[in-house]
Amino acid sequence: MKKTMLSAAVIMALMVSSCKSEVKTEAETETTATPETEMATSGAQDITMVETTFGVRGNCGMCKQTIEKAAQSVAGVSSANWNVDAKTIEVIFDENTTDKMAIHTAIANSGYDTDQVAGSEEAYKELPGCCKYDHEMEMNQSGTKI
Repeated sequence: MKKTMLSAAVIMALMVSSCKSEVKTEAETETTATPETEMATSGAQDITMVETTFGVRGNCGMCKQTIEKAAQSVAGVSSANWNVDAKTIEVIFDENTTDKMAIHTAIANSGYDTDQVAGSEEAYKELPGCCKYDHEMEMNQSGTKI
């Protein structure tokens, strides 16, 4: 009887010890979490990426660099690709961080007309000669719906 009770006590002690080490492991994991892990568990996974395409006037490779840089300067924009021939830009952005109009405005502030916002005249005057586009130029020549 004493051996049975002693055996039961040892088994209980081992189980308690085992439970404590599992709790300790979980606590250690929580304290060693990286900022990225904390963001992922704090609701930052609510990212909603949206792809949009709209017209932007321009002429050349230098225009392409300026237009794409302007779009990518907007927080939440993950990529921007302006098509020289079609006069369209394809932008992927997080709609929880920004919106389409903010991207239009950033591009317009760099001197280029979009199909929603006229380009800044001051910025247009500073563009290189090859980038001085016709303000009546047709945009969105790919037939993509705006």
